[in-house]
Amino acid sequence: MAQQIYVNLAVRDLSKSKAFYQAIGATLNPQFSDDTTACMVISDTIYVMLMTPEKWAVFTKKPLVNAHEASEVMLALSCDDRASVDRMTDTAGEYGGKADVNAKHDLGFMYGRSFEDPDGHIWETVFMDMSQFPTAASSDA
Repeated sequence: MAQQIYVNLAVRDLSKSKAFYQAIGATLNPQFSDDTTACMVISDTIYVMLMTPEKWAVFTKKPLVNAHEASEVMLALSCDDRASVDRMTDTAGEYGGKADVNAKHDLGFMYGRSFEDPDGHIWETVFMDMSQFPTAASSDA
């Protein structure tokens, strides 16, 4: 079985956050969701667990940061192509998030943008075309 990742995020408005993540392509797994938690499936190996602050407090006593004011983590998702990067980032901005919170990156072989979800968690969307990765110049020495 492939290793999976569960990204746990505290959210202020669970309904709004579920709608946001569904808009950018995630699906709700009702089996692991209730009125305090929503399991949003990004892929067969990536899950985002959205939790109310009260549910979050069950797992840690550390105070929550306001991700609109302080940086806590930056998450990155690979995309199939540049158009997918643009589509996800633009959709995030249209559905309660904020598109392009960091500078766009275009290195030729790598293209990336970023967005915040409604609670300020930063996501990067990235496409890499390794066939365009620059090769080191060979030395004649």
